[in-house]
Amino acid sequence: MLSVNPYIAFQGNCRQAIEFYKSALNAELLFTQTVGESPLANMGPAENIMHCTLKVGDATIMMCDDPGPAKATGIGKISLAIGLSDPGQAAQLFGNLADGGSVGMPLQKTYWAEAFGVVTDPFGVTWMINCEASK
Repeated sequence: MLSVNPYIAFQGNCRQAIEFYKSALNAELLFTQTVGESPLANMGPAENIMHCTLKVGDATIMMCDDPGPAKATGIGKISLAIGLSDPGQAAQLFGNLADGGSVGMPLQKTYWAEAFGVVTDPFGVTWMINCEASK
């Protein structure tokens, strides 16, 4: 079985992102380890997140605090897509993610979806919410 999981590196605020996603997406924290708890304790501040795994519905998102010296520029942009079939849940998740963030495209009916919208959360992660059109 092959699976691809998004891995998001934050700039020192991964712990806040974990709490935000637990609330906004009803995510379940499966695993977390700080730099200080790891065998690589010299990689940065002990309280930084070395690795965490969140379960969001049937998907897994992995995250950490970036151990790199500075935020990289010129790299590809990633968006995370959430697919669901309940317009009410789509609206709730969209609103949760938009709280403190910014809306790129309001959640609305499109030719392919009952509801589709793009939102960037307070941590700079872009989410596409896609609610299937009724059949």
